[in-house]
Amino acid sequence: CHLNSVPKRNNYTWDRTGICDYVQAALYELCWQVVQGNLKLDLVASVLGDMMELRDDMPSILADVFSILDLETGALEEKNKRDHYTQLVGACLFFVPETILKERLDPETLESLGLIKQAHQFNQKIVKIKTKLFYKQQKFNLLREENEGYAKLITELGQDLSGNITSHLILESIKSLIGCFNLDPNRVLDIILEVYESRSDQDVFFLSLIKSYMCEPLTLCHILGFKFKFYQEPNEETPKSLYHIAAALLHHNLIELEDLYVHLMPLDAAIIEEHKRDISEAKQIARKLVMVVLPSEKSEDKEKEKEKEEEKNEKPPDNQKLGLLEALLRIGDWRHAQSIMDQMPSFYATSHKAIALALCRLVHLTVEPLYRRAGVPKGARGCVMHPLRNKGAPPPAESFEELRRDTFSMLCYLGPHLSHDPILFAKIVRLGKAFMKEETLLSCFLSIADQVLLPSLSLMDCNACMSEELWGLFKLFPYQHRYRLYGQWKNETYSSHPLLVKVKAQTVERAKYIMKRLTKENVKQSGRQIGKLSHSNPTILFDYMLSQIQWYDNLIVPVVDSLKYLTSLNYDVLAYCIIEALANPEKEKMKHDDTTISSWLQSLASLCGSVFRKYPIELAGLLQYVTNQLKAGKSFDLLILKEVVQKMAGIEITDEMTSEQLEAMTGGEQLKAEGGYFGQIRNTKKSSQRLKDALLDHELALPLCLLMAQQRNGVVFLEGGEKHLKLVGHLYDQCHDTLVQFGGFLASNLSTEDYIKRVPSIDILCNQFHTPHDAAFFLSRPMYAHQILSKYDELKKAEKGNRQQQKVHKYVAACEQVMTPVHEAVVSLHPARVWDDLRPQFYATFWSLTMYDLAVPHSAYEREVNKLKAQIKAIEENPEMPLNKKKKEKERCTALQEKLQEEEKKQLEHVQRVLHRLKLEKDNWLLAKSTKNETITKFLQLCLFPRCIFSSIDAVYCARFVELVHQQKTPNFCTLLCYDRVFSAIIYTVASCTENESHRYGRFLCCMLETVTRWHSDRAVYEKECVNYPGFLTIFRATGFDGGNKADQLDYENFRHVVHKWHYMLTKASVHCLETGDYTHIRNILIVLTKILPCYPKVLNLGQALECRVHKICLEEKDKRPDLYALAMGYSGRLKSQKVHMVPENEFHHKEQPARSATPASQQNGPGSTGKPSTSTSKTEEGTSEDGDRGKEKSQGTTKPVNKANSAAAKVTTSNGNGALNSTKAVKERDDKEKIVKEKKEKKDKTPGSTPETKAENRREKQRDERAGKEDRVAREGKEKTPKADREKVKAEEKNNKDDKTKAGNGEPMDPSRERDTIKESKNKEKGDRIAVAGSLKSPVPRSESAESERDHKRRKLDSHSSPSHSSSVKVSMA
Repeated sequence: CHLNSVPKRNNYTWDRTGICDYVQAALYELCWQVVQGNLKLDLVASVLGDMMELRDDMPSILADVFSILDLETGALEEKNKRDHYTQLVGACLFFVPETILKERLDPETLESLGLIKQAHQFNQKIVKIKTKLFYKQQKFNLLREENEGYAKLITELGQDLSGNITSHLILESIKSLIGCFNLDPNRVLDIILEVYESRSDQDVFFLSLIKSYMCEPLTLCHILGFKFKFYQEPNEETPKSLYHIAAALLHHNLIELEDLYVHLMPLDAAIIEEHKRDISEAKQIARKLVMVVLPSEKSEDKEKEKEKEEEKNEKPPDNQKLGLLEALLRIGDWRHAQSIMDQMPSFYATSHKAIALALCRLVHLTVEPLYRRAGVPKGARGCVMHPLRNKGAPPPAESFEELRRDTFSMLCYLGPHLSHDPILFAKIVRLGKAFMKEETLLSCFLSIADQVLLPSLSLMDCNACMSEELWGLFKLFPYQHRYRLYGQWKNETYSSHPLLVKVKAQTVERAKYIMKRLTKENVKQSGRQIGKLSHSNPTILFDYMLSQIQWYDNLIVPVVDSLKYLTSLNYDVLAYCIIEALANPEKEKMKHDDTTISSWLQSLASLCGSVFRKYPIELAGLLQYVTNQLKAGKSFDLLILKEVVQKMAGIEITDEMTSEQLEAMTGGEQLKAEGGYFGQIRNTKKSSQRLKDALLDHELALPLCLLMAQQRNGVVFLEGGEKHLKLVGHLYDQCHDTLVQFGGFLASNLSTEDYIKRVPSIDILCNQFHTPHDAAFFLSRPMYAHQILSKYDELKKAEKGNRQQQKVHKYVAACEQVMTPVHEAVVSLHPARVWDDLRPQFYATFWSLTMYDLAVPHSAYEREVNKLKAQIKAIEENPEMPLNKKKKEKERCTALQEKLQEEEKKQLEHVQRVLHRLKLEKDNWLLAKSTKNETITKFLQLCLFPRCIFSSIDAVYCARFVELVHQQKTPNFCTLLCYDRVFSAIIYTVASCTENESHRYGRFLCCMLETVTRWHSDRAVYEKECVNYPGFLTIFRATGFDGGNKADQLDYENFRHVVHKWHYMLTKASVHCLETGDYTHIRNILIVLTKILPCYPKVLNLGQALECRVHKICLEEKDKRPDLYALAMGYSGRLKSQKVHMVPENEFHHKEQPARSATPASQQNGPGSTGKPSTSTSKTEEGTSEDGDRGKEKSQGTTKPVNKANSAAAKVTTSNGNGALNSTKAVKERDDKEKIVKEKKEKKDKTPGSTPETKAENRREKQRDERAGKEDRVAREGKEKTPKADREKVKAEEKNNKDDKTKAGNGEPMDPSRERDTIKESKNKEKGDRIAVAGSLKSPVPRSESAESERDHKRRKLDSHSSPSHSSSVKVSMA
């Protein structure tokens, strides 16, 4: 309770002495209260007695308190307080020993307590004792004074110790000598150490002797320190024996390292300073190697270096700390050695070879048992190492877990200096390989690889074996771990040590030397030098080589050839360096003009393709990099994937294919390889397999496809941003082409099971992964083909039958089983109203077939077979070729020939099966729920246009499919309407294409024109392929097509008029695009025109119009846009060469000769009348085109535009001042009909009527007049009336057109602005001549809303108009 009176002081610390201080203060306060008289003596004495049991040292603490109070009370004047103090001490004599009190209290106090007799005598006795202890010297005999005793001592220590002599016996003799001759004990200890130093092999004896002899470790440490100090003078060398005995004494704990360390030189501060100096010197040397130095400066530098070398030759004092460290390592004392190395900078100690070798030896001994058990390769014997006899050395590791204990830390201290011992390097690597098979210490081995193995490899001198050994370990790591190691090695390791800094600089200098001299001629010699340099420092070498390739792309070929001497590890490092160079954030991937991809990226992409194809480098990292870039919305790096696939798989993607190549691409795989590519595709089997394996192992095949498909739109809408339109188009093309190329690679290289397992169904692709429909079907198409063939083979095996008919039925059954789920899946891709016109079956059939399914390229097969026959003949006629080589080549060519013939036969059977299947399906393809116009619109929008610009082969396929649908006599498919919509609406289609899409769209148009031209050129062909086909039906009956009424068909002459009109529309659209001045419009239309040149233009005046506009482009763009100028010049030259094949308009289609007073022929066909056929031509067309007009127009048949291209054409006309074609009501049609009748009568008066054509025309006019009368009645019954203002407007436009024509007919020159509008003016002229709907196809009005006769309900009519106009040539109406 009294302890509560102790004041709480903040300065008490509760460490080891904190409790003692607190108790002492409490006792002091308690005793002080007794001295003051505040507490009773008996009570306090009792409390103090009880407290003595709390701690053993409590009496000593209380004695200290009494000592303080003794001093304080002795100085007080109050005697009673002194008495209180004396009484308190007297009461405590029972539990405080007298000896303690005699030590602490004043002699007078002791005398008053009765503990001593007299204080004076006590003081005198104390002085005598202290003098004897501290001031009286004991004299010993030194060696020179008493040499006999020391001689006997040396004799005792130097005797033969092999007998029964023990350290105990010698110690007794030494004690006798010391006593007999009065020898100095410290000097005796020094002599013992000297003898031990000379007999360092007798560790056990001397250590036991010293341990028995000495009593103070500090004394022994001082003696050793004096010995080390003796050798700290310049040019003095500390003997190794001294280091050995010091290490032995430390190891056996006879001395403390901290006590000895202070006696060693140099100081730690001097060591740190030396290390910093070494690093700065190394960096300075590195800078000098990189800098360009003049010859005069070189000589000065050499002189300075000589001076420094001379200074270094002056030997500095020994580094005794390193000497002791080496000795400790040699005896296996890792604990003390580690303590010394911790005092020094990293790797400073091991940078000295002796220490590094000593530490390597210790690691050898540590890993030896485990290496013998798990690391020795089969067949290798090696040298067995015996363990140290020292029991205190680190124990050998028996398992991988025990490596953690000491071995890994030893290796980390060793660092890059493991290079001194390649054998240990190999052992560690082999243990790593064995560990990867057994246990899981991955992080430890990764750290060892990062801190030890790779830096050590950098310091090794061209050791390819170690590089391959290391790759054996690294290839077991995932590429992510390997690349992290390479990144650390390249970017951080070389700055950690002076030696590595120098090595890096030397490597760069050597790389520069080699690269300056590398050419195609000395690839072999330079390649060997590169190989030697790369074995040790591949990251530095490849970094410099890649930087040079980014500047000089002509180095790619020699560099790739020179890399054949690399090791497997070097190839892997090269892959990492390439990826790092590609991902360099400091490099811009666009050129400064922002319109093209930077040349450095193109060079690296080309290098990637060549290197990865030629050498066995893992592709996973590069493919993952491209995938990550696509995830981030960046498509620049698709160029890399494109190059890799092209080089490794031999799959080229180009829109510059010749027609022969394109034809070969529609055949089998063998025909594609032989005739479909620019380069001969050989030796890609292994590289294709490597690429396939990398994609499948890392599950990147489908993600890459989906990302590329999604990125196409991302390029435009997300990535485009501020980029130039030309660059956006280029990136879009690159993304699309790479998708096509990559998808083609997967389709041709993946097995059926792999492909089907990875590609989901079409609805999942589109709805869940948001893949565009064209890309989704592109990916799914090979899967459908695989599944159909597999099912077909199953059915053939199940029911054995060889008849062709049975095979066909089985094939159709297989198609139904495979495609029925697809038909159900595609329904979700579009709104329900789409399927009112197209059946899902038709939609899926269109998207699932390819050109391989539709036609056999017989001519391509024949061409390639003939080439092989010619090769065989050339081989036979070659006298220089050896016979065995002749035989091999002939066998190769013969085998290829047989393969091609077999492939052709196989494809022929396949095509026959497919055509039979289509013949069975065609009746269910198109529904008659809505108009032909709507059906064709959806077919174009959802099928034809998306696929025709997907690839060159798809462009040909689309044209061929349209022809096939026509040839199959597909119900409800209007071929005329389809072709008309394709040729009449190209302006905005062309304008919205990229450059490569323009190539493909042009090819599609060319194929469509080829078909049309074939029909146009020969009546017999037309009648065979078009007459009696529903696609050329001009009147659709309610009961369907019966084919019996020839009048329902479009005759040959009218078809020729229609073809002329299509050519005219193409001319009009082309001129419009050329005159816009927009880069994209001009470029795309020039590309399209170049593609369709074989089939268009065929009419002389249209060709002259194009020639005039293209010549104008050449003049305008010569200095502005050189790429447009080049395109225009190329097309202009080819157009001129085609001019000889052009014909006048009257030869192209039936056209009556004009009267003599009419416009001269030169005026008709010349550029002055561009785009505007003469009046008589139009009239002739009007007369002939009425041949198929049999029905009546609906009373409410309001015309509606159905596609943007046609309505856009109407807008163009409006913008040029020719008036908008807004009058589309029935009354307007009546007025137009009346005007036609009037003009026909005038024409009849001018033209002789004796010819058969005139008679036929008269009959047609009569029929037309009857029909016009009926239409007038219908128009008067209609609900809607055409406003009077509209009719007046149309008449005014017709008047203006007539004035213009009269002006042109009189030969008056037209100004450029009028000439530019000639094509557009013809629209208004044709408007006045006949009934035509501008910019649209007529859609029928529901029958319930029309007031028609019974006869009108039975027929549907197709009016064909051949004169050029903005309207579609085919007009569907319900009759």
